Amino acid sequence: MKLVIVESPAKSRTISRILGSGYTVKASLGHVRDLPAKELGIDIANGFTPKYVIIPQRRHLISELKKSAEGATEVYLATDPDREGEAISWHLVKALKLDENGKPVHRVVFHEITKEAVEEAFQQPRSIDMNLVNAQQARRLLDRLVGYMLSPLLWRKVQRGLSAGRVQSAALRMIVDREREIQNFVPTEYWLIEAELTKTPPQDGSPSFRALLIGLTDGTKIEIPDRAKAEELLDELRTATYRVRSLDVKEALRQPAPPFTTSTLQQEAWRKLRFTAQRTMSIAQQLYEGVALGDEGPVGLITYMRTDSTHVAASALAETRQFIKEKFGTQYLPPQARTFEKSRKTKWTQEAHEAIRPTKIFREPEIVRPFLTPDQFKLYELIWKRMVASQMAAAVLDVVTLEAEAYQIRTSKSYLFRTTSYTVKFPGFLSLYSEGRDEDSKEESYAHTLPRLTAGDPLTLLELLPQQCFTQPPPRYTEATLIKALEQKGIGRPSTYAPIIATIQERGYVYKENGRFRPDEIGILVSDLLTQHFPKIVELDFTARMEEELDEIARGKKQWLSVVKEFYDPFEKMLARAQKNIDKIRVIKSTEENCPDCGSPMVVRIGRYGKFLACSNYPECKRTMSFLVKTGIPCPRPECDGEIVERVTKKKRRFYACTKYPECDFTINRKPIPQRCPKCGNILTVWRRNLAKCIACEYKAGLDEVERTIGATA
Repeated sequence: MKLVIVESPAKSRTISRILGSGYTVKASLGHVRDLPAKELGIDIANGFTPKYVIIPQRRHLISELKKSAEGATEVYLATDPDREGEAISWHLVKALKLDENGKPVHRVVFHEITKEAVEEAFQQPRSIDMNLVNAQQARRLLDRLVGYMLSPLLWRKVQRGLSAGRVQSAALRMIVDREREIQNFVPTEYWLIEAELTKTPPQDGSPSFRALLIGLTDGTKIEIPDRAKAEELLDELRTATYRVRSLDVKEALRQPAPPFTTSTLQQEAWRKLRFTAQRTMSIAQQLYEGVALGDEGPVGLITYMRTDSTHVAASALAETRQFIKEKFGTQYLPPQARTFEKSRKTKWTQEAHEAIRPTKIFREPEIVRPFLTPDQFKLYELIWKRMVASQMAAAVLDVVTLEAEAYQIRTSKSYLFRTTSYTVKFPGFLSLYSEGRDEDSKEESYAHTLPRLTAGDPLTLLELLPQQCFTQPPPRYTEATLIKALEQKGIGRPSTYAPIIATIQERGYVYKENGRFRPDEIGILVSDLLTQHFPKIVELDFTARMEEELDEIARGKKQWLSVVKEFYDPFEKMLARAQKNIDKIRVIKSTEENCPDCGSPMVVRIGRYGKFLACSNYPECKRTMSFLVKTGIPCPRPECDGEIVERVTKKKRRFYACTKYPECDFTINRKPIPQRCPKCGNILTVWRRNLAKCIACEYKAGLDEVERTIGATA
């Protein structure tokens, strides 16, 4: 009997079905060894030698695996095909002492759990790649050195329960820096002027269109900084003569997006499904490891989900092209298979990996839908559509750019207006899938249709539409835009994006408001302290260089010991200076409330689980109370005189509830605003960043409009 060890029970069931009766497949349940929880576990003086111990929860499992290994003729280690998986295999060898009993030990690697891929891997086993193991080990030691040595400093100088991580601290700084940009931003007023025009003479049913004032026809730009300048221009434009100056029609091709990498999957799952990065990776893991498809048994539905490559195997490309030909027709099939490696490749891309794709294209989402959970189906459908669309023909668009001239005879000035629209001549891949856009994306919209016109045609002015605008600060990060920024800056790798985001939220350093990250006070304090005293830890370029050095270890171009030592020596000096120079910081804020026990003022303190109220007479009085952020909005329930306050769950999720809880159980998830719904009089809440939505009826409107119209009459 041959023993195969994988990470999870789900993966073991899928592989067991493929390999058959000659193999026993067991699960390690992830890592079996790690650095000890209650000590540093690194002998710094002796070449940074790690002291690995069996994870307490795995001791019984290790005993069982040892018995299985003793009765096996060969052992195959089939953990995931990345550094983490390679390290798990190495730790299994050491924990089970497989390198001491003389039995053959093989490492097998596959990027999809299909019969063909698994059987091919078992025909071509290899030994453990110590370069990959050392890269993972170096990351683990660096993270332990930072976390174990920085966190006690934060405890002593700020408060107990705080912690700092090597990569997480850089991500936290990005969010804090963005918040400061927003707070320091000074809006600048500017105006836009649109003209609503139609063909002359106006006819019933003849479509009108809007064009934006660009400047003068001689190329001079026109700045409109205030209402006075806008009114001056409007006076001239009202009596101007309008005509079509030029009409340009061009054919444009729109190409499909590449198949998913880890980063782009997490971004698109947030945009289209509102899945967090952690939720996306959890569901993707289930799809990769195998889902039971009725009589077919457990089947791996997608390829490995931690990858930064857009490479697709030739066999998968051929199958996808065959599917498109049969399902959509030859007009939807480009002459050759489309590849994306050159457009996507970075210096850390791992070409051995593939993009995230379905393991079988002919396994359409609707076919497997009865066997999947709703979340599994949504993510599988997204991955499937993205892969198929990536090999479909480009969309063909007719893009029309119209320039209109407004000639003012009194001043002899010719003003230039411009508008653009498009029509889809051939949908191509758009008939199946279109990539989502971030909410703050500035991509132009071409929704309107232009009437039939030619250059020189006279136009009739129907209306001038001035609009007051203000420059906007950079938007706060969403899950999608933060992951995109982390990848662009080289912070983290495919396996770390989700843990980075989860960790800074779990620590209470950042929270989400309307789907966007904001730093909490304690997060700002910790980030500022690290920036001042440990600049290397939070410097984005330095963190990116560290990631590159870990990649070089994985490729065998650097030694892990030299990388760890080069980091630790200056870090140790920074730590010693910080111990002397940082004064004790009191994280306390006074309030207007008094202690119900002794009458002393209550103060806001920050604990491990967030803010709370404590008596200022501590330790004589130890009274504490929940910290509530008041909104000033009364509870809408009849006969309830409570007020809506902001509350926080143990998982740091913000919601809004009545102060009379539990007598009154009113709760909402979105932030309420003072204005009431003009239709039904109920509470309005902030929805999708810049909209207001009623909690009771279908009323929706822009926040600015609500504050201007309803606020003025309230």
